[in-house]
Amino acid sequence: MATDLASPVTEAAPERRRDGSGRVPLRAALRRYRWLYVMLLPGLAYFAIFRYLPMYGLTIAFQDFVPFSGYSGSPWVGLKHFEALFTGPDFGRLLFNTLFLALLTALFVFPAPIVVALLLNEVRVSAYKRYVQSLIYIPHFLSWTIVFSLTYLLFAVDFGVIAGWIHSLSGGGPLVDYMARPEWFRPLVILQLLWKTSGWGTIIYLAALAGVDPNLYEAARMDGAGRWRQFWHVTLPAIRPTIVVMAILTSGNLLDQSFEQIWLLTNSLNRSTAEVFDTFVYYVGIAGAGYSYATAVGLFKGVAGVVLIFGANWLAKRLGQRGLF
Repeated sequence: MATDLASPVTEAAPERRRDGSGRVPLRAALRRYRWLYVMLLPGLAYFAIFRYLPMYGLTIAFQDFVPFSGYSGSPWVGLKHFEALFTGPDFGRLLFNTLFLALLTALFVFPAPIVVALLLNEVRVSAYKRYVQSLIYIPHFLSWTIVFSLTYLLFAVDFGVIAGWIHSLSGGGPLVDYMARPEWFRPLVILQLLWKTSGWGTIIYLAALAGVDPNLYEAARMDGAGRWRQFWHVTLPAIRPTIVVMAILTSGNLLDQSFEQIWLLTNSLNRSTAEVFDTFVYYVGIAGAGYSYATAVGLFKGVAGVVLIFGANWLAKRLGQRGLF
C-alpha cells in the first residue's frame, strides 16, 4: 500500500518545480529531456557547419575575389556585381525563365500531391491502397540522371516510344525532336517533377487526412451530406492548415529550381528557354571562374526567397490562416 501511494507523488514531483507562470525552469527541462537534446546535437552541428558557417563566403559578392589572395586580400568593390547583374543582358531572360518555371510548378506540381492524397484517401481496399502508395513512392528514390535517361528513351527523336506514338497519331510528317525544341523544355520539366515528386509529397497530406475525426463524417452523413459535400466541408477544412504551411515553405524555393534536372535537360538548342539562375551560377561561377559575380546572383536569389516566405506568411494571416510565425 505504501508503494502504491508513493508512486503518484514521485510522478508529480517535476510539476512542483514549475515557476509561477506554469513553465518548467530551463535547468530542470535540460536535465529531464537531456537525451532528446543529445539527439538534437547532430542536426544542429550539421546546420552550423554546412549551412551557417559557409555564409561567411557571401562576402565575396562585394569583392573582386582572387582565390590566391583570399577573403582578406581581395579588394572590396561594393555593389559592383549586383549592378552588373541587374543591368546585364542576361538578367531579364534568367528572371523570366525562372519565374515562368516557378509559376508552372505552383500551378501543376504543388497541387498534385494533394489530389493524389485525396484520391487515395477514398480507396477502401487496404491492399490495393498500399500497392498504389508503394508504386508512386518509388520515383522519389531515383536520381535525376535515371529520370533523364528514361525521358530520353521515351522522347528521343529516332527511337523514343512516346515520340513515335505521337508521330503515328499525327499521321506522319517530319519527326519532332522534343529534347531539343525550346517550346518543349518546360512541359518536360513539369512532367518529370510530377512523376518524381507527387507520390512522395502525398505522405504529408495522407498523415493530415489520417488525423481527421471520423465522427465528423458520420455527423455530415446524418445531416444528409453526400461524398462531395463531405469532401468540401470536412476533408478540405481539416487539411487546410497543412496546405497553407506547405505553400509557405514552398514559396521560399520558387526561384530555386533543381539544378541537376535543368542541367541534364539543357542543350545548345534549348538554352534560351532552359537557362535559369541555378545553371547560370554554375556556368559563370564554376566554368567561368566568376566567383564574385556568381555569388552575387546566388545572394540575390536567397534574399528573394526570404522575401517570398515572409510575403506568403503575411498573406496567409491576412486570409485568416495561422501561418508559420
